[in-house]
Amino acid sequence: MAPILDITSLYKNYGQTEILKDINVSIEPGDFLVLVGPSGCGKSTLLNCIAGLEPITSGSIEIDGRDMTQVSPKDRDIAMVFQSYALYPTMTVAKNITFGMKVRGVDAATQEAKLQQVASQLQIEQLLHRRPSQLSGGQRQRVAMGRALVRDPKLFLFDEPLSNLDAKLRVEMRSEIKKLHLNLGASMVYVTHDQIEAMTLATKIVVLKGGVVQQIGSPAEIYNRPANLFVADFMGSPAMNLIPARTHKNGSGTRIEIARDTGEPLVLSDPNSDLPSDVILGLRPEDIAEAGFRAGEGVQEARCVIDMVEPAGADTYVVSRLGGKQVTARLHAETKAQPGQPLNLAFDLSKVSYFAPETGERLN
Repeated sequence: MAPILDITSLYKNYGQTEILKDINVSIEPGDFLVLVGPSGCGKSTLLNCIAGLEPITSGSIEIDGRDMTQVSPKDRDIAMVFQSYALYPTMTVAKNITFGMKVRGVDAATQEAKLQQVASQLQIEQLLHRRPSQLSGGQRQRVAMGRALVRDPKLFLFDEPLSNLDAKLRVEMRSEIKKLHLNLGASMVYVTHDQIEAMTLATKIVVLKGGVVQQIGSPAEIYNRPANLFVADFMGSPAMNLIPARTHKNGSGTRIEIARDTGEPLVLSDPNSDLPSDVILGLRPEDIAEAGFRAGEGVQEARCVIDMVEPAGADTYVVSRLGGKQVTARLHAETKAQPGQPLNLAFDLSKVSYFAPETGERLN
C-alpha cells in the first residue's frame, strides 16, 4: 500500500537559520501521526509545510502518491483544524461548516446532507443555528472539526486544537478525536506539545527537538525503548528516571553501582556484559515498586531512604536520591512510606534502558 503522506529529505530555512533538518516521515492510509516536542522544535512549521502554508527550502512532500511540494494549499486535498478555531463570528454554526463547500460550488442538497452527517457525528445538531459567540470552547472546537470533516479530504491536519481548553474538556475532546479517527478510518497529522496527548491518540509518533527528528515509532516503542536521553525524559509523566551509574564486569554479567549520599552505593546486577564503565540507567517510575509488590526475573531489591511522598489518588509517588538525582517510584496508594524513613524498593531491570552519558544515545 502506497503511503498517504511521504516526506523526503525536507529542509526549511528562514534566511541562514535552519528550522527543519532532513525530515523523513511517511504514514500509511488510516494512520494517526502525532508530531510532538517542546515549543520551538519545528512541529507546527512542519505541519504548515505539509499544508503548503510554508514553502520548503528543499526536499519533497507527496500526498497519496502525488508530488505536492509546489502545489498550492487549496489543491492539496487537505483539511486543517487550527488552535484558534478560526470561525466566522457573523455566521451560524451551519454556515461556518458549509461555507467551504459553498465556495467550491457544491450543490445545496449535498451541503445539507454533509452538514447533517457531520453534526450527528459531533453531536452538535442542536447548535446549528447559533453563532460562535454563543458557544463554549469545546463546542467551537467541534464546529471547527466539523468544517474540516465535510471536506472528506485525503489528509486531516490538526495544529494543537485542544490547547485552549481546560484540563477536563481536553480529556473529553481527546476521546472524541480518537473516536472520530476510529470511525472514519481517516489519515490524520496532529501537532501537540503534550506528550500524554501524543501517547493517547497516535498510531505513530514523531519526536522533534531543534528541528531534528529524534525518534519515530509507535507509542509503545517510544515509551518503552526511547532512542536517546531527550526522548526518555520528554515522553512520560512522570518522566523516566535517568540515573548515572558505574559498571564493573562481574563474571558473565555486570555489577552496577549507583552513588548515594550515605556513601554506600546501591548495587544492582545485569546479565549484560557489554556495558561501558559509565552509563545512564533509565527506569520508568512504575518499574520501581515497593518490595513484595513486584516479582519476576530481573527484579532486584535495595533499601533506600525516602525524601518525599506524593499521594496521587490511585498511586503514591515516592522520591529518593540516587546517583545525585531525584528518583521517583510509583507505589500503591496504601503504602506506609514516610519521608526520612528507609524503604525496600524493587527495581525491575528487565525494563531497564541504558544510555551513553557523552552522546545520550541508547545502548541496549
